Amino acid sequence: MSQSPPRILVFIPAYRCAPQIVRVIDQFDERVQRAVDTVMVVDNRSPDNTLQAAIERAETRLTHCDFIAWTNDDNYGLGGSHKAALRYAIEHGFDYLVVLHGDDQADIRDLLPELERGAHLDTDCLLGARFMPGSRLLGYSALRTFGNRVYNLLFSLGAGRRIYDLGSGLNLYRLAPLREFYYKGFPDDLTFNYVMLLGSYHAGQRVRFFPISWREDDQVSNVRLFRQAFKVLGLLGAYCLRRGRFLAGDMRAKAHAAYSGRIVARRDAARQDE
Repeated sequence: MSQSPPRILVFIPAYRCAPQIVRVIDQFDERVQRAVDTVMVVDNRSPDNTLQAAIERAETRLTHCDFIAWTNDDNYGLGGSHKAALRYAIEHGFDYLVVLHGDDQADIRDLLPELERGAHLDTDCLLGARFMPGSRLLGYSALRTFGNRVYNLLFSLGAGRRIYDLGSGLNLYRLAPLREFYYKGFPDDLTFNYVMLLGSYHAGQRVRFFPISWREDDQVSNVRLFRQAFKVLGLLGAYCLRRGRFLAGDMRAKAHAAYSGRIVARRDAARQDE
C-alpha cells in the first residue's frame, strides 16, 4: 500500500496589502498548487480590502488546491497570526505549514524544488534565506543588507549554529514538534521569527536554510528599523544569559488567551489527475 503524501497548508499572513496579495495568489501556478493541499490567507484585521482581494483572485486562480480566507478576531500581530495558523493546521491534521508573506517580497516557487526533491521530509524547519549563496536580492538597500548580515552573525554566535536569515517571508515547518504550543509566549510582533528560530535550535530540531529571491517594490513597511534593531539585540542578550528560562517566559506585550478567528470564505477544489 502506497503512503499518502504529507498534507501541506500554505499560510499567507496579510495586513494592509490589497495590491500585493493579488500578485501573491498569482504565484500559485498549477505546478505549485499540486504540491500543496490548502492555501490559507489569514487577515490581521486589515483596514483595507486585503481579504476580499485575495478571495476574488483565488476564485479564478486556485483551481487545483483548497482555499481558506480567515480573519483574526483581533489584531494579533504577525507572530499572533502565525500562532493562529499553526493551531488551525495542527487541529486539522496537516503535516507541514508553509509561511508565505502576503506582501509579495518572497516567491513560493523558490520552495518548489525543495519540496520536489523531498528536502522537507528529513528536517523540522526549512527556512528561506536572503543572505546565503544562491539568493537574489532586488531593490534591497546595501545598508539593510549589511545590517542583516551583522545580525545573522551575532545570532549565529549566540545559537552556536550557522544562521543565514533570521526571518524571511518564506519558511516551512514540520508540525509534529509544534503540537505542544511551547511558542505561545513568544512575541506576537515581527520578532516572533527570531525567537522561534532560537527555540527550534534549543529544542534540538533540525533546521536547514535554502536560498530565495527577494524584492522590494511597492511594499509598505511597518518596521521602525532602529527600534527594531535594539529590540532584537535585547532578545539575543536575554537568550544568551538565560536560554531555556528565557524561552519559557512570556514575551508578549498583551497575553491573549487564544488566537481565535473565523473562516470568511472557503472553497474545496476537486483535484484533477493528469
